[in-house]
Formats: sequence, structure tokens, C-alpha cells
Amino acid sequence: MVSNNSSVADASAAPPRLLDRVRGRLRLKHYSPRTETAYLGWIRRYILFHGKRHPAGMGKPQVEAFLTSLAVERKVAASTQAQALSALLFLYREVLGVELPWLDEVTRAKQPSRLPTVLTRAETAALLGQVADSECQLILRLLYGSGMRLLECLQLRVKDLDVARREIVVRSGKGGKDRMTMVPARLAAALQAQIAHVRALHEADRVAGRGDVCLPDDMALAQPRAPFGFGWQYVFPAAALSVDPQSGRLRRRHVCAKRIQRAVGKAAHDAGLAKPVSVHTLRHSFATHLIESGYDIRTVQELLGHSDVSTTLIYCHVLNSGERAVLSPLDGLLDSRMISRRSTKP
Repeated sequence: MVSNNSSVADASAAPPRLLDRVRGRLRLKHYSPRTETAYLGWIRRYILFHGKRHPAGMGKPQVEAFLTSLAVERKVAASTQAQALSALLFLYREVLGVELPWLDEVTRAKQPSRLPTVLTRAETAALLGQVADSECQLILRLLYGSGMRLLECLQLRVKDLDVARREIVVRSGKGGKDRMTMVPARLAAALQAQIAHVRALHEADRVAGRGDVCLPDDMALAQPRAPFGFGWQYVFPAAALSVDPQSGRLRRRHVCAKRIQRAVGKAAHDAGLAKPVSVHTLRHSFATHLIESGYDIRTVQELLGHSDVSTTLIYCHVLNSGERAVLSPLDGLLDSRMISRRSTKP
């Protein structure tokens, strides 16, 4: 007869489940929480699509069948299919330790080349003017005034915001890169008030025995008191405590991204904007308006954090608007005909 102690020992010695291995590998390589959630979701769908078969026993036909189903039956965007393929590449190469050259040969959906939606200055003012929530409005004005991405702004720490020098250090942006951008002068007072609010909230949390936040990578292990430091607090903290999905601790996280996205959707509707507007539209408008104002493309590239200037060049479509607009041949023809008519008059 097997004792209970031996059965417990056998259970503890059992190898981790596949998805737990994937999660551990993603965290070891410091992938973002959003990427972790996305990759786990795609790997789970891949396994369920093939009747819960283990990925180690599948190959090129199964991967192609899954990706084809996404494109043909679900009609997902090319970027969505590319993300699913990236998740499967990570699974086979990083977790299962299998080098499969055929994965590089899997047909990828062609990414369409599209121009970004850009608001005029008047449309931007109308959009921001329709946001009633003061905190949401401050966040959106900062996004437009600095060119940050939404999560870069929401994950901004107090230590990386220097209102006096009007500088923001964006840590671990897209591609894991740091960069610097500006603080709009007209937001200086509002941001100082926001920092004072964060300090008061943090002090109240410390009195209640809380006040720690999640730190990047493994800093919390090296500096156990750092999560309680004021400098590491979020500039835009959530109103209530919630469970940190990575540590399982009850902490104060940052403002929810969906709250800002909903605010933009409502503001665009209330402002009567016909263009499809998202939070990211403010970043596109930031870059376009800088180029319209005469700033060089390299400066805009650095502020946006693009590694390749060709990515920034897409904003040069502003050459067809404003004072730098290219004159249509038709406009020139009409002008010349009007001039010729005037010249023939007695």
C-alpha cells in the first residue's frame, strides 16, 4: 500500500505542465506581461485546434493548418497571424528546444502598408475638449504632447518624470529600449499636482501596511525595500488595490488601459469626428504636427523611439497639407486659365 506521503512526493516531483514551462521561459527572458498573455493564448488555441495533441508530436502541416484557419475561417488581420506564428516559434525553439528550419518557411500573411490616421490640430483640440474625466484628460494631453505610447505613459514612474527640466525618461519601451521625450510646458502645474496626489496616496498605503509596487525584472530580489520607495510609484496609480498577476500580491497598479481607450472612443463620438480614432492616433498626430512645424525627421525619430528612420518617414505624408502642400496640376491649370482670361480682357 502506497502512503499518502509518497503520493505527495510523486506529485511534487511531477514535471511542470507545458504552459507553465512557457510562462517560466517568457519571464526568464523578460517578455512583457501583455506578450506573455498573448503567447499563452495562441499556444493554447493551437493545442485545442489539434484535439489537445502535444506540440512535440506535431510539425509543419499542423502549424500551416492552424495559421491557414486563422486567415481563411476567422479572417484575422495579418498582424494577428504574425503574432500567432511568433508564439509558436517561441514554443518550439525556446521551450521544447527543437530547431525546426521549416518554421521559417511557413507562409506569412503579407502586412498591408497603410498610412496612419492623423488628426488636425483643430480636431485634436475638439477631441481633448470632450474628455470630462480630469485624470483621463491629463493622460491624453500628455500622450499627445510627448508622443508616448499608452502603456509607456501608464507605466511611467515618479522617478522618471522631471517636471522642472521638462523631461520624461521612457524605460523599456518597444524593443526594450530607453529614450527621452519632453514634458509639455502647459502641463507642468497639472503634473506637479498629480505627483502630490501620488505622494499622499502612497503615504496612506504605507500607513495601511501596503505601498509596494511591482519592479522590472529581478530588482525586488536585489533591493527588497525598493518596491516601497516613492520614486518607483506610478505617476497614474489605480484608485484601488488589486492582485498583481505575476507576484500574486495585493498592490496598487496603474490606471487601466481600457479606461483610457473607452474615454477616447466616447470623446471622438461626442466631438463628431468621422475619422477612426484610437489612443494611438494621438501619437501619430504628435509626430505629424512636429514635422508640419518644421522639425527634422531625425528629431522626431528620437522622440518616438524608432530604431529605423524609415519607420518615421511614413509621417512625411504631411507634405500634402498646409503650407508645404504639393500643388495639384489641376489647380495650376485652373489658375493659368483664369490668368489668361484676365489678360485678354480689354
